Amino acid sequence: MNHRKLSISLIGFLTPGNYPDDDPLSGLEQTLQQLQYGENLGFDSAWVRQRHLEPGISSASAFLAAATQRTKRIQLGTAVIPIGYESPYRLAEDLATVDVLSRGRLNIGVSAGRPLHADLIAPLVFDGDWTGYDFSHDRVLRFAGNLRGAYLGDDETFIKTPFGPQRPRLQPYAKGLIDRIWYGGGSLRSADWAGRNGFNLLIGNVTTGEGTDDFHVAQSRQLETYRCVAETRRRVALGRVIVPFDSADAATRRRYRDYTAGRHERTLSPQGERRTLFAGDIVGTSDEILERLFADPLLSEVSELRLELPYEFEHEEYRQILHDFVTLIAPELGWSALPEIRAAS
Repeated sequence: MNHRKLSISLIGFLTPGNYPDDDPLSGLEQTLQQLQYGENLGFDSAWVRQRHLEPGISSASAFLAAATQRTKRIQLGTAVIPIGYESPYRLAEDLATVDVLSRGRLNIGVSAGRPLHADLIAPLVFDGDWTGYDFSHDRVLRFAGNLRGAYLGDDETFIKTPFGPQRPRLQPYAKGLIDRIWYGGGSLRSADWAGRNGFNLLIGNVTTGEGTDDFHVAQSRQLETYRCVAETRRRVALGRVIVPFDSADAATRRRYRDYTAGRHERTLSPQGERRTLFAGDIVGTSDEILERLFADPLLSEVSELRLELPYEFEHEEYRQILHDFVTLIAPELGWSALPEIRAAS
C-alpha cells in the first residue's frame, strides 16, 4: 500500500460511556474495562464524553477518578465538559484531585456557551433567574485561573488548619495540569480564542461552516487560525469517527454499513441556523479506511488522532473496533506502540 507519509505519534479514543437506563452499573463497568483494554492495546489516551439527562457519563470527574485506579499508563481525558453548568472553583478542585490520583495523566476538555438542555437543567443548577447567567469564555478562564495554584489574599493571608496556619490556595495543587486544558473548538472564533489564551485544541467531526460548505475547508481554516496565535508547544488533537470491520462477522459489517448510511444525508449540506457541517463516518476494511484517512487534508497537519466511537454500538463491538484500529490502521499512519506494549503483545 503506497501512501504519502504521515506522522501520527499519539492515538486516543473517545468513548460514549453508554449504559442501560435500568442498569447503569453494567455500562459504567464495561466502559472502565474498555479503558483498560485500550491501555493494554497501546492507546496513548482515552477520553469520555460528559452528557446530561442521557444514559451516559454525567460526571466525567467522578468516572475518571475510578478510572485512575483501574489504569496505570494511559492518559485520561474529558471531551468535553460544558462549563456552563459547573462552578469554576469546585470543578477545579474535583479535577485536580483526579489528576493527583492519576499521577499526572489527566487532560481536561471543556466548552463554553449556553449548555445543552438549559431550559430543563439550568433552573435546577442555579439560584434565581438563570437566563442572564454568564455562559461565556470567561468561565473557562476562571476555571483555568483556579488551577494555577495562586495563593488567595495577600502575603499576610493565612487560614487556621489542624496543621497550623497555612496560606490558602486550591487544594490539591496539581502541578502541570494547567498545561493540559483543551478547548473544544468548532468555529473560527473559538479556535482564535483557544490559541490566544494558551489552551490546546480539540477538533472533531462536527464544525461550523463559515464562508464555505466544505467541512475540510472550514476545519482547515480553523486550524490555521489557531496556529497563527497559539504557542508552538500547544497541542492539537483531531477526532474522526472510524469504524474498521476487518475482524467483524458479516452481520456486524452490515450493521456498521447501515449505521453510516443512515447518517450520510447530514454530511451533504450545512445543518441549521449555525450551518453545522458533519464529516462523513469512515467505515470499512482497514484498506478502505486508510484510503479515506490519507485523503483527509487535516491528518497531515496534526500528530494526534482521536478515534471517536459511535454511540449506538455494543461493548464487544467497541473492543473489535479498537483492536482493528490499533493493529491494522494506526501503524500505517506513522504510529508505533511503546516498547513495553510491543513486548507484551
